[in-house]
Amino acid sequence: MKLNLHIAVLALIFSFNLSFAQDYSDLWAEHFSYLEITDVANDEDKIYVASQNSIFVYNTITSEIQEITTINGLSGEDITTIHYSSEFDYLFLGHESGLIEIVNIQDEIEVISVVDIVNKETIPPNIKRINHFYEDDGTIYISTNYGISVFNLTNIEFGDTYYIGSGNTFVEVTQTTTSNGIIYAACKSGNGMKMANLSNPNLIDATQWSTIISGNYVAVLSVLDSVYAVRLNGTVYEIDGSTLTQLFIINGEIMDTQIAQDKIVVTVSTMSNVYNENFDLIFSQTIPVDLETKYTTGTIDANGTIFIGTEGIQNIGKPAYGLLKFSNDDTYQSIHPDGPLRNDVFEVNANNNEVWTVFGGYSNSFAFSGGLARSGISHFKDEQWINKPYDSILSIVDFPRYLSHIAINPFNNSQVYISSYYSGLLEVLDDEIVGIYNQDNSTIVPFAASLHLTLVNHFDDRGVLWVANGRVDRPLNKFVDGNWTSYDFLSLINPSDSNLGFSSIQVDSQNKVYLGTFSYGLVICDTESADAPVINIVSLEQNMPVEDVRALALDRNNALWIGTRKGLRVLYNTSNVFEQQSLSVNEIVILDNGIPQELLSNQLITDIEVDGSNNKWVATSTSGIFYFSPDGQETIYHFTKDNSPLPSNTINDVSIDNSNGEVFIATDKGMVSFLSGGSKPEDELKNAFVYPNPVRPEYDLLGYNDLNNITKGVKIKGLTENVNVKITDIEGNLVAEAQSNVNQRSSNYNFAIDGGTGVWNGKNLANNVVATGVYLIMISDLDSFETKVLKLLIVR
Repeated sequence: MKLNLHIAVLALIFSFNLSFAQDYSDLWAEHFSYLEITDVANDEDKIYVASQNSIFVYNTITSEIQEITTINGLSGEDITTIHYSSEFDYLFLGHESGLIEIVNIQDEIEVISVVDIVNKETIPPNIKRINHFYEDDGTIYISTNYGISVFNLTNIEFGDTYYIGSGNTFVEVTQTTTSNGIIYAACKSGNGMKMANLSNPNLIDATQWSTIISGNYVAVLSVLDSVYAVRLNGTVYEIDGSTLTQLFIINGEIMDTQIAQDKIVVTVSTMSNVYNENFDLIFSQTIPVDLETKYTTGTIDANGTIFIGTEGIQNIGKPAYGLLKFSNDDTYQSIHPDGPLRNDVFEVNANNNEVWTVFGGYSNSFAFSGGLARSGISHFKDEQWINKPYDSILSIVDFPRYLSHIAINPFNNSQVYISSYYSGLLEVLDDEIVGIYNQDNSTIVPFAASLHLTLVNHFDDRGVLWVANGRVDRPLNKFVDGNWTSYDFLSLINPSDSNLGFSSIQVDSQNKVYLGTFSYGLVICDTESADAPVINIVSLEQNMPVEDVRALALDRNNALWIGTRKGLRVLYNTSNVFEQQSLSVNEIVILDNGIPQELLSNQLITDIEVDGSNNKWVATSTSGIFYFSPDGQETIYHFTKDNSPLPSNTINDVSIDNSNGEVFIATDKGMVSFLSGGSKPEDELKNAFVYPNPVRPEYDLLGYNDLNNITKGVKIKGLTENVNVKITDIEGNLVAEAQSNVNQRSSNYNFAIDGGTGVWNGKNLANNVVATGVYLIMISDLDSFETKVLKLLIVR
């Protein structure tokens, strides 16, 4: 029997309980880590593997790997358990939040979200965790931290919910099983092992459940005609009706138990044991001596091959391995899709089709305690991730802890600088750490006992590296042509202030340096003046909502956009800030249903990035990410986890690859990228080109009104800052026209220019799709008067 989930039927039956996820694969890509495995399940020739927020499927015959992520419609919530129904051909995912997702992966991936438990107001949100699925004769018994919910697969509906604590109270149920008409429930918090008769129509009454034995139980398993219980301390019991017989004790922390191929697989942190139906040990797979990891879950396939999940990169800084497949000779293979070391990316920097990420970071108060002190570096290049765990860095640099910020040399993509709290500034060349800058060879000095506060670094357009180092007399450092220079801030800042931290650096064309700080607002230093004066904007009188500045971005009009802990501000006149009598910043006021409102009022802004069209990407700590028009008056996009593949609304960082307009969005639960399509303008038109060319009928590119979907339409790349582009037919008749900063994609034009990229939907001035023919694209730079003509063939 196959589960036939027709959308129309389900929508009719469960319009308030189910939602069908959208596929975002046209414009979005995922960059998740698959190294931390939470659960596994298996079919005849497939192993289903749950990582933190995604799943992948390993084909044991072909060795192919298929990822299923938020791009395909998963929620991005923390996955706690999975179950594959061989009878109904569906994969069930349980989450920490109580969400259940049903995934059809037989043909096109379809994800159905079951939100009944999430929306159940009578259950506190902190006990909705899904612990286990057990399937029996078309029914799934869902073990949760409040009790047991019943889901009928045949009728596609929830049945009863069993609150089996005394007085029908909540009980943490870890697993259930059925055997000979009896349902068994393993419970924690001293509630023991419970049982009830499935024929009893009143199982919602807790008095109909009997307690076989008290204590804390992590598992109950039925295989063939036998039933077994596993206590938290590892004691294994055989259950005969209501009688328990102790068999033996499994040493170690019980991580997972499951039935696979009529075998019992019990995984502890140091080994995975496979038993027969009598609970006799068949074999045990310990951790290979060359691996420093912990096991999390395990299963075996039809050939008896054991697959074991491992933990991810932890604070010990050791490598992670994802899923391990063991052979009979005790050799192993690490299986996982390509990805970065971790999902909680702190900073991302993208340039020329390469991406760098670090995970160390610091807290909202710039604290460096616990957390990800030893998490490593990940680099995406040539369509694959190059990962350097902490221990590989440690072999070169002493204590490179709390890596936080990344600067890529704009003239040498292979040279990268990464800041470290303990060690100073790391230099990476061709993926190898080649040096460290600290008090011994630079102006970067520690504030105490070899501790640096090298929080942020930045390359300006001229290739000068700027580094901010907190709680010292000379916190601003410049590195150019092998020489270091530092700048004194004592006239403004008390270096002994424990709240002094720098969050962001921007440098304008006059070498004025703008710094975001934790407690001094916006700090500005004129490095071109002999005495390098320093001023700041921090007070309410200067219209700063708070002294804590988190993000800065200079736009193409030399306006400085300022993200604070409590909203957004703009410094419009940056050219003469040191000559002004009184400095102040401005909020952006928009009309919301005719009522003036401050844009992003009281939002914690984590990052701001400016794209080739002077539009702004603004990231927040709780509300996802916004894409605004150049003046902020129009919201082009507002992406959240509810309307996009974002796995979280907590955005840590954003970076735009100006070569192709791909926007990388780092959250606390994983990184995704959005193909916005704009690109940075070029200096000359000599490399301008049009694609696809020719436009063939099978491309199906023409006639679309939404030019924000960069996968549609004809693209013209390599445009300069200020151009006019005319498209004519071969006889010289004007077909379409666009001009930089006038015709923008967000304004519903047929032909628009976004930075260095023009997009045309193939419609003429009469709003009709053009006919087959040759078209001329005439580009004119309005500043330099440079021109270029391109030819385009359209076949319909």
